[in-house]
Amino acid sequence: MSRRGRQPESSGLPKYKKELPGPIMNSADKPSSTPKRKQPARITPRTLKGFRDYLPAAMIAREREIDTARSVYRSYGFAPIDTPALEYLEILTGKGSDETDRQLYQFEDHGGRKVGLRFDLTVPLARFAAQHFQELGTPFKRYHIATVWRGENTQRGRYREFMQCDFDTIGTKSVAADIETALVIHDLMRAIGFNDFTIHLNNRQVLNGLLEQLGLADRSIAILRSLDKLSKIGPERVAEEMTKQAGTTPDQATSVLQLTALSDSPDAMLAQLDRLVEGSETGQAGVANLRQVLAGVLAAGAPTERFQLDVAIARGLDYYTGIVFETFLNALPAIGSVCSGGRYDNLAEVYSKQQLPGVGASLGLDRLLAAMQELGMAESVRTGAPVLITFFAKHALNTYLELAARIRKAGIGVEIYPDAKRLGQQLKYADQRGFRIALIAGEDELAKGTCQIKDLHSGQSQEVTLDDDCRILIDAIDSLLTLPTS
Repeated sequence: MSRRGRQPESSGLPKYKKELPGPIMNSADKPSSTPKRKQPARITPRTLKGFRDYLPAAMIAREREIDTARSVYRSYGFAPIDTPALEYLEILTGKGSDETDRQLYQFEDHGGRKVGLRFDLTVPLARFAAQHFQELGTPFKRYHIATVWRGENTQRGRYREFMQCDFDTIGTKSVAADIETALVIHDLMRAIGFNDFTIHLNNRQVLNGLLEQLGLADRSIAILRSLDKLSKIGPERVAEEMTKQAGTTPDQATSVLQLTALSDSPDAMLAQLDRLVEGSETGQAGVANLRQVLAGVLAAGAPTERFQLDVAIARGLDYYTGIVFETFLNALPAIGSVCSGGRYDNLAEVYSKQQLPGVGASLGLDRLLAAMQELGMAESVRTGAPVLITFFAKHALNTYLELAARIRKAGIGVEIYPDAKRLGQQLKYADQRGFRIALIAGEDELAKGTCQIKDLHSGQSQEVTLDDDCRILIDAIDSLLTLPTS
């Protein structure tokens, strides 16, 4: 070993060494030129019909409503689950209606299995409950927020890929679960920010009882499928479809439509229905259920004017057996129901001998967001943080980083603008992204130990002291964030 001892190991980045030029090459030594590779044709970026991308503003609004739905569901004791997007085809077919079977995205996978993309979250729930009921126990209350697919004609607020926010109670026929479903729908709409909406109620048993009185009980499924299209295609075309698909006479179709046109206060409607289904045990059970549900929501303090009996509400899916719900925005009824559901007591019987009755509803998230945009209720925000720190002093990046860390530690989202550009350009960026507050600390402010807080909604600014823990600044930000945005 050298008398100087072991040399220390090098650490960090290697020292930069200037590279010497290589030997000069003669033209004969140069590699032969290779032909240029042909550039592939550019692919036009586009999405499939009925599918769409979500830009930040839309996605932030979407996540906000998902968080709201999750909070409401949990407040009633519902627990989250998830299921695969793909199911065996036999799980899905024959459970909704002929229409949903036609709309199924189905194919054969690499293993030769016939599979399909789920068209709703209720049918997979029935399979899930039948497969796991021994470990779940009953009653089982779940919520499920996930994407579903239907190959249907696109229209306003309707897409082929969309998200549903479902909640269901499995394992009980109690009217208490029906009442709770109505209350969850009501509280969900209120939490999202709607006051002017109506939850339409009906009961499949009432409809079946009315059809019994008309001698049409054996054709109820086909008639109810047609009836579900009433708001979409109108009474004349529904009557035509009843005669073609259900085999009714024109007079019978007219009688059905006359019954569904009943309209009055809930008490008056219940009295009329009592008379119309007299002698039908099924129909009378349905009317009794509706009477109990209306009494229950009133007892819970929900305004009864937000609930309306509507004999025309049938729900097009064949698995419904009892109460059904559809929710309409009074300012935008043409967009259709934004939260629908009902009771299905027999859906799981094809998967299990265990009786697993259920009731629940689904928030049509994408349709609701389309309605909110149309009504001017959707705030245009393209950032996940409410505060922007402007990069005003070129040499103060570390100060800005420290300031941002303290603000985030207080639970407030904050972004630092990455470049020391003109202040006007940075504030324009903040306005375009929808930031609520901009923090401005240039060399003068930092020298004084202060920071300017600019409210980007009102345009007003205030200067605050930057104390050691930034408590004064954080309290000022909190105060601004609690103010209404309009």
